[in-house]
Amino acid sequence: MSDKALEPSPWFGQPRGLTVLFLTNMWEQFSYFGMRALLVYYMTKQLLVAQGTASLIYGTYTACAYFTPIVGGVIADRLLGKRRAIIIGASVMAAGHFMMGFENLLYVALATIALGNGLFLPTLPSQINDLYAEGEPRRGWAYNVYYLGINIGGFLAPLLCGTLGEVFGWHVGFAVAGLGMMAGLLIYLWGQRYLPAEQGRVAAAPTAARGRMGLPTVLVLAAVALSVTVFRGAYEQAGNTVALWADAGVDRALGSWTVPMTWFQSLNPLLVMAMTPMLLAGWKKRADTGRDTSPAQRMATGALIVAGAYLMLCAVDAFSGGKAHWLWLVAFFGVYTFGELFILPTGLGLFARLAPPGFGATTVAAWYLTIFAGSLSAGLVGTLWSRMSHTAYFALLAGLAVVAAILLRLIDPWARRVEAGGPSA
Repeated sequence: MSDKALEPSPWFGQPRGLTVLFLTNMWEQFSYFGMRALLVYYMTKQLLVAQGTASLIYGTYTACAYFTPIVGGVIADRLLGKRRAIIIGASVMAAGHFMMGFENLLYVALATIALGNGLFLPTLPSQINDLYAEGEPRRGWAYNVYYLGINIGGFLAPLLCGTLGEVFGWHVGFAVAGLGMMAGLLIYLWGQRYLPAEQGRVAAAPTAARGRMGLPTVLVLAAVALSVTVFRGAYEQAGNTVALWADAGVDRALGSWTVPMTWFQSLNPLLVMAMTPMLLAGWKKRADTGRDTSPAQRMATGALIVAGAYLMLCAVDAFSGGKAHWLWLVAFFGVYTFGELFILPTGLGLFARLAPPGFGATTVAAWYLTIFAGSLSAGLVGTLWSRMSHTAYFALLAGLAVVAAILLRLIDPWARRVEAGGPSA
């Protein structure tokens, strides 16, 4: 690893390479969420696709976006190497975004973006682990910094791509998304000197250097994945049934003006940006005094906090006597986002740290498969919204988060032993 890769940045005191990865990821997320914000509107308003068909296309595309990283991670580890996979993946995605400007290339464009995403998505975060020496405390919360980039990109994309697409034409919005992807690629190319050297591809490395993932590690990651899948059954409702409640069960009046219900969805990425620096400072202080918590404990705490957010909605719905004040929804997103920061970035970091040498992208790709499974579970849970009282439904969501917390606490001693022994344990 070069000295430049180890140099601390004035930003959270992390290596400069993390800033490069953060900015690359931020622009990639900008392009992804910018295109996604326009996609259904583009199909239904411009291409005159029926709503049901448009929703099916949208769902198939987003599902593929979480499936292709499994194959892409293996290709990155065994054939291309991390840097080449990121450069090729980013270039392919940019091409796909620009293809969206041609109506007859819709399906080709979506497939192109999904394929490029498969190489890019698991490979970029797998480079974070290589920026730190073994056992360095900063490595534990580096993924929170990285996670911040996802939310900045996700916050800006609908505002810029969405507004430009609606005002000047959908193709303009897609082009801006493509330019965002190009910006991320250029930042990554410029920042190569601050990134760790390649460790070599699996196919070319000797057996001893390749490492292996022992059965205990596989079982720990599978147990964490199951816990997170249960958690996401509740977590993903913020953009689904909670959004329905915001429309029907919340008084959004602010004087004579009514707050648009979609504005509340922007609270989550905005709060991630606001809370992350404070949270990182607190964790750094705890680590400096020897009071840092284990990853599974931190994740369990996050699940309990999210459970508390849903219990708040349960009580508000039960005692509001009609429509709840919109400030309760703001309070929900505050508690919900705080819990999210404990569990999701930490889980990504745990998967990356337990990856054997040469299998970083493949192991991180498994985390994205967990997101896919969790999204499916959330869809099943969401079908209960119209079959239960809203009070009971929010209590059910809190219960799911509590179950996830209990599972993570049970996993904790086992996960500590495996992490102490390394990925081959």
